Amino acid sequence: MKSKELFERAKKYLVGGVNSPVRYFKPYPFFVERAKDCYLYDVDGNKYIDYCLAYGPMVLGHANEKVIKKVEKQLYLGTAYGCPTEKEIILAEMVVDRVPCAELVRFVNSGTEATMSAIRLARGYTGRKKIIKFDGAYHGAHDYVLVKSGSGALTHGTPNSPGIPEETTKNTILVPFNDEEALEKAIKENRDEIACVIVEPVMGNVGCILPKEGYLKFLREITEENNILLIFDEVITGFRLARGGAQEYFNVVPDLATLGKILGGGFPIGAIVGKREIMEHFSPSGKVYQAGTFNGNPVSVTAGIATLEQLDENFYKKTTKFAEEIANALKELSERYKVEAKIYQIASMFQIYFNKEEVINYDIAKKSDTEKYMKYFHELLKRGIFVPPSQFECCFTSIKHEEVVEETINKLEEVFKALTL
Repeated sequence: MKSKELFERAKKYLVGGVNSPVRYFKPYPFFVERAKDCYLYDVDGNKYIDYCLAYGPMVLGHANEKVIKKVEKQLYLGTAYGCPTEKEIILAEMVVDRVPCAELVRFVNSGTEATMSAIRLARGYTGRKKIIKFDGAYHGAHDYVLVKSGSGALTHGTPNSPGIPEETTKNTILVPFNDEEALEKAIKENRDEIACVIVEPVMGNVGCILPKEGYLKFLREITEENNILLIFDEVITGFRLARGGAQEYFNVVPDLATLGKILGGGFPIGAIVGKREIMEHFSPSGKVYQAGTFNGNPVSVTAGIATLEQLDENFYKKTTKFAEEIANALKELSERYKVEAKIYQIASMFQIYFNKEEVINYDIAKKSDTEKYMKYFHELLKRGIFVPPSQFECCFTSIKHEEVVEETINKLEEVFKALTL
């Protein structure tokens, strides 16, 4: 098995044999040789239908021809300049045209950089130190938000990561998602000290937890009433739920938003977007420092332009339909085979929780049967279907999944039979 051999070799040179903890699963992860459309091909000759999609970016499927063609042309023109390019303006124009809160844009290199810089901007703009985040929300791997986090922090280690000083997180206030009273209490107890509330409109790093009806509008109202900035972390939901992301889908406009994943079309990128009055506090217009050698990298920007150009009404209609069909099949199969499970889906996002309670927050999500999920994961993998190897990640569909939905549903039935043995 080449994957096994490569993993043993990787452990000698890479920490834990991987470069991100979410990529590891027992006994060892498969190593990818290539990818095309909705398939991954590993070094041992296996083919997998991919519902992980690099944890979200590959909405057009892998190796999209239009993206490749434009990126190839850019590679011959140069890969990094340290100078402005017209393409940065073009992509920024596209973002501003789509995202309701976006009046100005600052491109960075990842979702982590975007959320880190957005929080710094909120503090600099308001002159306040404290922030509010929600239990289980993952806003990247930086100190202020790596407290009760989801994603790999929940699966592979302690959510409060060692190496983060207590004094760093003393200004981070935690509240449960979907709990209005808890947020009201936190704001009341810290009045005039809170710079921002940062939220994943759909919590995609604890699986797929949806906001209760009206909850995001409540967040908008209470932050406005208390002069607190509202930040939507749309690294996952941006350009996925709708053309303008969660802001358009739920008709709630925050002060700032962070973007990533889809924005780069498979290349590293992030962005902070928001109201002009706030964004102009970033240097060089203002005093809040933010910089990066690869900010607005021409290759990533080119891929982003080529991706957003293809996200039309048909894209959203089809990818939603694929996810709905799979989610409906999961619900029907869990009932028929008497497997305790809750299934959630919105647009092209979906996930199953092996849990008897409705999953509305982090504490309930943690009660899910993770051993059963891993059995579910391995049974799917044996049948050539790859989903994230964690109960606390989200599955996605791309525009290229049309031909494999029926096959997936048929194999899901085999999986549920195996789960009841």
